[in-house]
Amino acid sequence: MTLLTRRHILQGAGAMTLAGASLGTYACVIEPGFRLDVTNYGLTPPHWTPGLNLKAALIADIHACEPQMSAARIRHIAEVTNLLNPDIVFLLGDFNAAHRFVTGPVYPEQWAEALSILRPPLGVFAILGNHDWWHGALPHMRSDDAAAIRSALHQANFKLLDNEAVGLMKNGQPFWVAGLGDQLAHPNAHWRGFQGDDDLEGTLAKAADGAPVLLLAHEPFVFPRVPARVSLTLCGHTHGGQVNLPIITEQFTEAQFGMKNVYGHIVEGGRHMIISAGLGTSIAPIRLFRPPEIVLVNIGSESALA
Repeated sequence: MTLLTRRHILQGAGAMTLAGASLGTYACVIEPGFRLDVTNYGLTPPHWTPGLNLKAALIADIHACEPQMSAARIRHIAEVTNLLNPDIVFLLGDFNAAHRFVTGPVYPEQWAEALSILRPPLGVFAILGNHDWWHGALPHMRSDDAAAIRSALHQANFKLLDNEAVGLMKNGQPFWVAGLGDQLAHPNAHWRGFQGDDDLEGTLAKAADGAPVLLLAHEPFVFPRVPARVSLTLCGHTHGGQVNLPIITEQFTEAQFGMKNVYGHIVEGGRHMIISAGLGTSIAPIRLFRPPEIVLVNIGSESALA
């Protein structure tokens, strides 16, 4: 039997310190600042028109700021998205930064110019997120109720859907894209909670015929109220937990968001939702085992790579 010596203990402690430092570097620098995954889904959701195949790219939670999510990196994300040849691109909100661990802002006109190279044939459609309402480009900057973001999206020729629905067509087959106002838009100073800018019933009423509906909603909280006529709900906000650890993350996300499943393709009661892990970071500039991602959804085909 080998006896533990002081040297062995020091060597073990040194190895653990090095491993901890390496993991910290990965979580604070490499994964959030350099990783970029493309996550593919293929599905035919309920009430989807047979033969209508639509490739949709999802870009969520950019949280533009220096150094992790610079204008140059956002341009790279747009370039990768173009290489995926989507029919349509959905920007799922939270363009503003969401923590103070930054070296500088990336203003709406900067990230919008970086994204302006997106040119899918059916267009780029956007919704707002909670941080777009709560403050300016950085958390300490005064809110303008997303006026700068609205202007930047308009200049980039992107369509903002704020409780609106737009009818589109691919190969002669119609469908609707409905964009919900943010559900946490207005913090309420008199009680703990938020007043949303969302109008689910009014938004879906604008999708007036029986064509299938895709619903864009920044937060997934609305999902239990989404009616069966919506084929697929597409969300961001949760960052997929941002730090993905067994048991710990599930407990945190349930406490933070009131739901255990905060990432991926979720089916409840026959209704379908996809939650993106997004691209940027919130609270702290850390990601661990939940890398930034562009999501490509092949709707109308079971093949994720078609």
